[in-house]
Amino acid sequence: MSDLQRLASVELDAATLPAANAEIEHERRVAIFDLVEKNSFEPAGGQGGPYALTLSLQDSRLVFDITGPDFARAHVLSLTPMKKVLKDYLLICDSYFEALRGSSPSQIESVDMGRRGLHNEGAELLKARLDGKITIDHETSRRLFTLVTALYRRG
Repeated sequence: MSDLQRLASVELDAATLPAANAEIEHERRVAIFDLVEKNSFEPAGGQGGPYALTLSLQDSRLVFDITGPDFARAHVLSLTPMKKVLKDYLLICDSYFEALRGSSPSQIESVDMGRRGLHNEGAELLKARLDGKITIDHETSRRLFTLVTALYRRG
């Protein structure tokens, strides 16, 4: 991974970020930390980074506001193609957190496998939606999908 084709900072637009409990806020911080620590991020037309990314929701659209040395661009994506996987993922996350509070280890493992499967599906869909705009690897896509769900979640 080139030091030039990466994100150096990631922010979620506070104005569009839903309120969160402690678990969700912790997930957001960990996802941002992990994303900044290791990522592959190459916006089309960029001459090299590192880049700064601000994610926000505006009128049911996901906005990637990217800046870097001699580079500034925003990509706006409709959330419509992602709504089903986002809703399903958030539902299974709720089931997972509920399972942690009192289910057997095998039940927790089953819910977690489903959760990871939906997370991968969402990451692949996000990567496909960014095709031609931003080149990212699978792990970067997974971490970005976590942040997209943070923006999408309704408290």
